[in-house]
Amino acid sequence: MLAERTCVGLDVHARSVVGCMIDNEAGEIATLRLSPRTEAIVDWVRSLPEPAAVAYEAGPTGFGLARALLAVGVRCEVVAPAKLERPPGDRVKTDRRDAERLARLLRIGELPSVRVPTEAEEAARDLVRAREDARGDLMRARHRLSKLLLRHGLVWEQSAWTGAHEAWLRSQRFDRVGVQLAFDEAFDAVLSVHARRDRLDAAITEMAATSSFAPIVDRLCCLRGIGVLTGFGLAVEIGDWHRFTGSTIGSYLGLVPSESSSGARRAQGSITKTGNSHARRLLVEAAWHHRKPYRPSRDLLRRRAGQSAAVRDRAERGNRRLHRRWTRLDARGKRSTISAVAVARELAGWTWSLAVMDSAVMDSAVMD
Repeated sequence: MLAERTCVGLDVHARSVVGCMIDNEAGEIATLRLSPRTEAIVDWVRSLPEPAAVAYEAGPTGFGLARALLAVGVRCEVVAPAKLERPPGDRVKTDRRDAERLARLLRIGELPSVRVPTEAEEAARDLVRAREDARGDLMRARHRLSKLLLRHGLVWEQSAWTGAHEAWLRSQRFDRVGVQLAFDEAFDAVLSVHARRDRLDAAITEMAATSSFAPIVDRLCCLRGIGVLTGFGLAVEIGDWHRFTGSTIGSYLGLVPSESSSGARRAQGSITKTGNSHARRLLVEAAWHHRKPYRPSRDLLRRRAGQSAAVRDRAERGNRRLHRRWTRLDARGKRSTISAVAVARELAGWTWSLAVMDSAVMDSAVMD
């Protein structure tokens, strides 16, 4: 049971909000439709019997409402929608029922809440996700251009998307006006999105060197396969690393096997793929770098040059162990895609180990 007298559940949408309040002392339950403006919601909550607590589901409206409520001293829980259980027999879903359900779960303290990021963290996360969108747009633009050329029997046999490839693309000419116009538009889309991605890369590199994330990014970059873009992406997507341990961060990122066990029967399946998909993709891509024998490159030596001996030692042990993990999995005949996920799960633990090294003296055997 919570200490607050009033528990409030909010079903928040862009153009309307439905609120349900439960007065624990009077036993009163009231539901009403509110204006979506943050100020109106805060004023209504403050008019209720104090102290009050509020809960609403995380969604596209962001965390502005939670920050406004916390600023006036009202505890606010932002709930993970995917973790809210719904009875199989519950076939009626309305805004009013959703708000009341949140209020009742808040009253008994059974809500799986998420961490509310700071405004600086959310701004950095927006930048990283804009870059992720540009990466996806570039991949799709390149795919459309290459398939347009393939339909006309034109295939580039060497390494694609290099300077030589771009020169070859610029030399292409077509007799049909329609084909030429379609090619020009597709090629222009590739160049435009590529330039947008480069601008975002430069902005991320600058922010990674000057923001509060810089120390964490510098330590993460001591691991093979993690550069500035990957390290900054992991830092802003995970945010507060101290919420986890080396063994729990893999679960948060959806890198652990799913399981359906009962009694003496235990059945495990593919990874859960829950949590932050962007951070999970970054770790899986970084894991592939550990397949080759470990020979520190010039870039890796440069990245870890300014770090303390403890950080360099931890990263060195991690790089060697992750390559041994790849070797053992290959010897067992595991598919490379499965091996990459397994190494990524262990890599998540090593990134956590480096990220929290500034706050406490770590046990030297924590990853052994």
